[in-house]
Amino acid sequence: MDKRLIAERFAKARGTYDREARVQQQVAERMMRLVLQHTGGDAFRFRNVVEFGCGTGSYSSILLHTLKPETLLLNDLCPEMEECVENLPSAGGSPQAGPSAGGTVVRFRAGDAEELDFPTGTDLLTSCSTLQWFTDPAAFFARSHRFLKPGGILAFTTFGPSNMHEIRSLTGHGLDYLPLDEVRRLVALHFDVRYAAEEVVSLPFADPTAVLRHLKLTGVTGTEKRTWTRRRLQAFCEDYTRRFAQADGNVTLTYHPIYIIAQNKSL
Repeated sequence: MDKRLIAERFAKARGTYDREARVQQQVAERMMRLVLQHTGGDAFRFRNVVEFGCGTGSYSSILLHTLKPETLLLNDLCPEMEECVENLPSAGGSPQAGPSAGGTVVRFRAGDAEELDFPTGTDLLTSCSTLQWFTDPAAFFARSHRFLKPGGILAFTTFGPSNMHEIRSLTGHGLDYLPLDEVRRLVALHFDVRYAAEEVVSLPFADPTAVLRHLKLTGVTGTEKRTWTRRRLQAFCEDYTRRFAQADGNVTLTYHPIYIIAQNKSL
């Protein structure tokens, strides 16, 4: 996993991500509903919140407005993402500033979440559409267990093996996605799993070049290093259309979100 390349691609896409990342936005909205549903429905129990892999701040904004925590620490691999979250709506100042008008202290910390130490006593450690980029999720779960207070909540979404299977089948490149049962098993070593589910979402595109444009504008091309020559692009488009065209003439791209909500076992 070349995290330097991953960070570079996401940094370049930060101006277009929010417009293109339709599925990721839907996932973030559902994640928040699930957190409330499966943790007693009390938003005010989450006073100290950490979001790793905050990206451009779509989920961050939902966390801020819904939970209204005392502190919200935002982390991302890309230092450039600080400029995206420094003016979160109603945040009341930069992420390095003091309390907002609503009382939330919002801060940003750049770095690899697999290596950083987050504040102990955290009430909610959460993320959307990030964990699939991790090198060692099992080690992260073991570490994150220590950051949460007794009864604290780990809530995240990742993606499963069907995610973007069209791209992998044609190029041979893609992430090694863990299936739901394996993610649940790894989390259960350190947490009581309250909720675990998955869904499959198919996005329609006019043609394969539109799929590639979508991937570039969301920054999720961090594993692809080969150059797209004219010949390669033509062959890719022909194969994609032949295998994944629908009756209406569109082609599809599959997303496979996984949702996990778990409670710290250190009670």
